[in-house]
Amino acid sequence: MNLTWNQFLPLIFMGVMGLALLAYVILDGYDLGVGILLPFATDDEKDVMVSSIGPFWDANETWLVLGIGVLLVAFPLAHGIVLSALYLPVAVMLIGLILRGVSFDFRVKARAARKHLWNRLFSLGSLMAAAAQGWMLGSYLTGFNNGIWSLLFSLGIALTLPTAYCVLGAGWLIMKTGDALQLKAVRWARAVLWPMGAALVGISMATPLVNQNVFDRWFGMPQLIGLLPIPVACAAAFFAALHVVTRPKVVEAGYGWVVFASAVLIFMLSFLGLAYSIYPFIVIDRLTVWQAAAAHESLVFIFIGVAITLPAIILYTVYMYRVFWGRASALTYGLADDT
Repeated sequence: MNLTWNQFLPLIFMGVMGLALLAYVILDGYDLGVGILLPFATDDEKDVMVSSIGPFWDANETWLVLGIGVLLVAFPLAHGIVLSALYLPVAVMLIGLILRGVSFDFRVKARAARKHLWNRLFSLGSLMAAAAQGWMLGSYLTGFNNGIWSLLFSLGIALTLPTAYCVLGAGWLIMKTGDALQLKAVRWARAVLWPMGAALVGISMATPLVNQNVFDRWFGMPQLIGLLPIPVACAAAFFAALHVVTRPKVVEAGYGWVVFASAVLIFMLSFLGLAYSIYPFIVIDRLTVWQAAAAHESLVFIFIGVAITLPAIILYTVYMYRVFWGRASALTYGLADDT
């Protein structure tokens, strides 16, 4: 299929939006996971956990802003449908993100008697944001159908996506911390790895059942054979992570990063499978990429801005992680006295 520039430009924006959302899910996913795991740590460990995501968490959310911004300006019809259907979970997610932002700053300067409150709110905000994102994903995959099975499907993803974020968060802590907290992060990863795996298998099996188009794309021949490497690679990544978290000596030898890398690979492959499943729709079974796109002249104008903004965000992200890479330590600035 030969595409003209007018036809290809909407695909570029679709790719940019997909890249932004994938980057957000991975990068903000691990710090949401750290927030969800926060109640299971000691007070001193909580300081180290928050410190490990301190330089990154707000910058990670830049990718969400970029993704939603591209959806708004490049695909206004889809933006109207998606956000109208997801008004409530989007509101819950925003409340959760606001709680996280406020709690992150306040917990650092709060007196000892109040610090536990902000820790709890930080964890609650992380769980709210993760669950809301799971509900949104489930609703999107079912084409915003409000039938009972579709709602149960969305609820299932809302309950299970936090486990995937916890695996990312635990993997991050294994890389960024040491000693007792690192060993505890290994136990956390081991505890949530099987629930995450079961959730991914369940979602993978249920998605073709709730969407006939997805079923036809995955289970027809010969594409079934061509797509087989995706679930095989996901299984390999899962068992690689399982191998590490069940053998602490492997972590001590310096291979703890495998847990985080395996989780990232699973997310990337799942995203690739999702992209294949829904193409060329941007709103499943309702709007294709070209039907939802803004006027060509508008896309050309927006393209100039994205061509400047996207490389800047990528370079800033790479630079930030390079500067602040290394083992985390407890926050020590701006602490109030205990009286």
